[in-house]
Amino acid sequence: MDNRTVQKGQINFLKLLQSWVLIALGVLIASSLSDGVYYDSRGTLLLVVLLVSLFNLVIRPVLILFALPFVIFTFGLGLVVINALVLLLVEAVVPGFHLASFWSALWVALVISVVTLVANVLMGTSRIRVNIQRGGPPKDGPSTSSRKNLPRDKDDDVIDI
Repeated sequence: MDNRTVQKGQINFLKLLQSWVLIALGVLIASSLSDGVYYDSRGTLLLVVLLVSLFNLVIRPVLILFALPFVIFTFGLGLVVINALVLLLVEAVVPGFHLASFWSALWVALVISVVTLVANVLMGTSRIRVNIQRGGPPKDGPSTSSRKNLPRDKDDDVIDI
């Protein structure tokens, strides 16, 4: 069976593995760039990744539901705050994972989001499409209407509804 065609109720293991790797990479990058984020061992990092994934599956939808007006008002940027709250919850559960403050959790959430966005764009699994075209506009101007060769009537500027 192709991994892109998953039956309802089945888990796409490769997508789950990709998510784990991206979360781990995000935490690694955030901890190397900030003093407010650190973990004691690789086992702690693995536990953080698994719990973030589990909490994103179970707790995050409930938080989004309760904070839906905030998420809509901030045009989706409130989701980073919700991700930071999930990370603070993971920090409370995992003994070797340390976040200095809410701002550190927000930093980790932002780094994970950017890493995931970049990876999805590079792998082609994103809903964002970037098209680059070479060349300028047509030589006869921007209008390529089929009406350009038709004779003009005197009430041509009337819009019929």
